[in-house]
Amino acid sequence: MKTLEWWATLDDRARASLIARNGDAVAPDILESIVAAGGDIASDAWWVGRHDADGFHLSDEATDWIETVANGE
Repeated sequence: MKTLEWWATLDDRARASLIARNGDAVAPDILESIVAAGGDIASDAWWVGRHDADGFHLSDEATDWIETVANGE
């Protein structure tokens, strides 16, 4: 399974937010945390999803990854 390289360096609050709002647009402060942790949202990385009127979204694959982590799998 691929991994989100920046996940381990996020604080607990940011990880909890991504788990709780998995599939939703990423909150601006959480997006800042991802970028600060080394996540390049302008890249073509597998976890980068779409930008729309609601904001930045993780890819479906990243959403599934987070769900797997949240379920302890």
